[in-house]
Amino acid sequence: MFLLQNSKLGIVFISAIVLLCYGCNKKIAGSDKADISGIRALRLGFVKPPDAAKPGVYWYFMDGNLSEEGMTKDLESMAKAGIGNLIFLEVNVGVPRGKVDFLSDRWLELFKHAEKECRRLNIAMTLGIGPGWTGSGGPWVTPEQSMQHLVSVSVAVSANENKKIKLPIPPPRKPFFGEGGFTPQLKKQWQDFYEDVAVLAFPQPTVIDKIKDIDEKALYYRAPYSSVPGVKPFLPSFFEADDVPAGAIISKNKILDLTDKLQPDGTLNWEAPQGNWTIMRFGARNNGAVTRPAPFPGLGFESDKFDTVALNKHLDEYTGRIFRKIGKPGKKSAGGLKFLHMDSWEMGAQNWTKNFRAEFMKRRGYDPLPFYPVYDGVIIESPEISERFLWDLRQTGQELILEYHAGQVKKYSHRHGLGLSIEPYDMNPTADLELGAIADVPMCEFWSKDFGFNTSFSCIEAVSVAHVNGQSLVPAEAFTAEKNEGWKQYPGSMKAQGDWAFATGINRFVYHTFQSQVLPDSLRPGMTMGPYGVHWDRNQTWWPMVGGYHRYISRCQFILQQGRTVADILYLTPEGAPHIFRPPLSALTGEEPVRDRRGYNFDGCSPAQLLTASVKDNQIVFPGGAAYKILIMPDVKTMTPGLLEKIRTLVYEGAIVVGSPPVKSPGLTGYPACDEQVKQLSQTIWGDLDVPANETERVYGKGKVIWGAGISTKSDGIYPAYAVAAKLLNDMGVPEDFEWAGDLRYTHRTAEDWDIYFIANKTGELLNTDCVFRSDKGSPELWDPVTGEMRALPEFIQENGQTRIPLQFEPYQSFFIVFKKGKTTVHGKENFPGFKSLITLNNAWTVSFDPKWGGPQKVIFDTLQDWTSRGEKGIKYYSGIAVYSNNFDLSAVDDKSKNKRIFLDLGEVKNLARVKLNGKDLGVLWTTPWQVDITRVVKQKGNQLQIEVANLWPNRLIGDEQLPDDGIKNGKWPEWLLQGKLRTGDRYTFTTFKHYTKDAPLLSSGLMGPVTIRQTEF
Repeated sequence: MFLLQNSKLGIVFISAIVLLCYGCNKKIAGSDKADISGIRALRLGFVKPPDAAKPGVYWYFMDGNLSEEGMTKDLESMAKAGIGNLIFLEVNVGVPRGKVDFLSDRWLELFKHAEKECRRLNIAMTLGIGPGWTGSGGPWVTPEQSMQHLVSVSVAVSANENKKIKLPIPPPRKPFFGEGGFTPQLKKQWQDFYEDVAVLAFPQPTVIDKIKDIDEKALYYRAPYSSVPGVKPFLPSFFEADDVPAGAIISKNKILDLTDKLQPDGTLNWEAPQGNWTIMRFGARNNGAVTRPAPFPGLGFESDKFDTVALNKHLDEYTGRIFRKIGKPGKKSAGGLKFLHMDSWEMGAQNWTKNFRAEFMKRRGYDPLPFYPVYDGVIIESPEISERFLWDLRQTGQELILEYHAGQVKKYSHRHGLGLSIEPYDMNPTADLELGAIADVPMCEFWSKDFGFNTSFSCIEAVSVAHVNGQSLVPAEAFTAEKNEGWKQYPGSMKAQGDWAFATGINRFVYHTFQSQVLPDSLRPGMTMGPYGVHWDRNQTWWPMVGGYHRYISRCQFILQQGRTVADILYLTPEGAPHIFRPPLSALTGEEPVRDRRGYNFDGCSPAQLLTASVKDNQIVFPGGAAYKILIMPDVKTMTPGLLEKIRTLVYEGAIVVGSPPVKSPGLTGYPACDEQVKQLSQTIWGDLDVPANETERVYGKGKVIWGAGISTKSDGIYPAYAVAAKLLNDMGVPEDFEWAGDLRYTHRTAEDWDIYFIANKTGELLNTDCVFRSDKGSPELWDPVTGEMRALPEFIQENGQTRIPLQFEPYQSFFIVFKKGKTTVHGKENFPGFKSLITLNNAWTVSFDPKWGGPQKVIFDTLQDWTSRGEKGIKYYSGIAVYSNNFDLSAVDDKSKNKRIFLDLGEVKNLARVKLNGKDLGVLWTTPWQVDITRVVKQKGNQLQIEVANLWPNRLIGDEQLPDDGIKNGKWPEWLLQGKLRTGDRYTFTTFKHYTKDAPLLSSGLMGPVTIRQTEF
């Protein structure tokens, strides 16, 4: 009876997590899935995207540097530029402290002002749940309610020593990030805090042979997967050990519990029996995790992630104080506080809490006490039994985090009318997909290509969570960068990677970072977040032109938030923690960090998510609408009976499952009966436990399993190679969702009445290719998100449920191909016009620079050229906007056809341009094709052309390095700034972090042309 009851525990607690993930279905502002059922509504939203489709920013404040004026200017500049949401965080990175102490009365007044301004400007605010950019803690967290480790110290004794046994106090483990983050007070608390847990004794091993990698397996440390080489994406559960000497193994029944014999002074009131003994004293210690990089008044321990009481106390001290100041969130306004946020997990691991033993027994069905020596690598019973205990330890830790930390934050958010977003990756001691599935909005991060780490795996994870759960929104902390970025990036340079993110499934960019600008407007570029960020703020040289780029982003995000994604393959992740989902490498093309999906798309699925699935028309479907044609199991030997029973049900009801049968359960719950249950279930589903030599299909119920050495030997990581899944789908009569020649990337959204594909050219070359789409819902249209233009594509062929379309792409160009349900019509024209050149503007240009930034007010350029090639220092080192002026006549227009259009082409531009012709603003050009339609504006005589060109900050910063530095020194603001006086030096720029030296290379700048006027030809 005991074993039978315990064998059900795995099912009970997995089900509890499922209810936690999916049970909170109340509507949360900002996370609702928009009901865009008709093509007309799609068209309207594409032309003028709603606020919910706009990109966002990480709005960072630096340790007390806040002001109402700076906040309002920041927010008004966001609203004007097309930013619709933000994440509010205060940190301490490379900037002298300001005057406003974190969480002081003045700070709370400023936060209230910011939240009120967000309401006024319809900017949705998200608040991190703690100071710094990670975790949940602060100075109010006591060591007793902090993250903890179970630590130990061993003493060897023998029966004939006849002396008093004194056990030392076990020391704490070193903090993962070192002791540099401690204040003297925190360091003392870290050193002083200790609580006894247990004392165990066992016969001394005759051979020392401990469990390998025990610090990782017992959750003392979990290094950042993104930035530390060699970190395992997961810890294998199945254990086949080399021969271990019998003398290294301790029998569980020989372990003595001496806890009640320990005296307060560490003396043990016990006489050792005959023989040599090892005594282990176990105690709780703080794990050394502190808020990072928090403003100085916010420094403190991270709260216990296994304990709801500790979490609630923290939330009341932080978000509670904020809520009491600002009042209830405004439900009627699209702006204001709408979400709480858990950022990337960067506070390490814990393996203990005061109630851990009781929680473990409740969830795993047995007492962990005799296994405490395994925490230190001691082998109890056998290597496999010890590894099973460690699996149970990590699984229990995961369940506590999901239920008592993330799940509790979600409940807390909902009680306050807010949603919860989570970045569930990096040092996460749980399975990433399981943690992400708790969120109302799963989130990820990608770093700027060539300017930082590779976290693209987190994008696949968040996208998978959202797709499986039926969540429409997948934001990303976008274009994070390190110090070598130095204002080098701009919309055009970021387009290709941005399109990669869209094709991956991300549909909201939250740029990292908009550094709050509290300094006077004359001091630019101004505040930075130390060396980090892509500098997405109002002090950028090109910020007055960024709205055109944001419209492109908003149009793309609007469309990609509609309907549901199309993916044929579902990869099931193994049970256990930690786990990072990595699809087979062969399912992706290209190079890191911008690898793209192949013709059959896929998602990953956690075990808890799979428990919500059912089968319809031989597809695995989820409550949110996601549907997959095949389920691919991981190539692991273990599975709990509860999960395997779910797979049995799915196959019986018609699912197609690829993979070999598991043969054991991973933990000790219900052991050894659990292993027999697994074998019996596998025998029922697969018919045999021996892997056949060739690919084999076995029908079970309405479905089937596909397995065999032919599949397992082609594994790619823990999954079969992509070619295996592709062949299976092709044999089922399912063609690839998208087929193409050339370097393209894509994603596909669908609804009952339409299919929409996002297609992007990955290269800087012109590309002509035929593309085949797995849709024939109607005549295709091309929607251009740069211009908002929508037009029919008359040249196409439809057959066998597919549509073949010849397409043409400018360098890095992207657009949507839209199939709307209805009658198919063929017009017989070509899809893309040709061009003929009418004139080239070879005459001299008048160029005006801004003298406030060192440029000449007016200069003549006889030919268009790079500013850095000029001899004048005011031009060579200029950063900002310059205005090019020219006049021209246009008498060679062929106006016989109304369909012919005239375009102004700028040629090469560094880096953005606004075009005005005859007094009319024609908008901003920021990417290829560098052309604008002038058909309705151009005249035959006396055309007046103005082109505003913005370059980047580095040239002026490099120029200023030739001059004495009157800025920050020794971590302190300059006296002239503190006293409100004029600057003492001759520099034009001021910033809080130095990225350049005087010898750094200058960046090409200006309008290089040639500037031509062209006419379309069909």
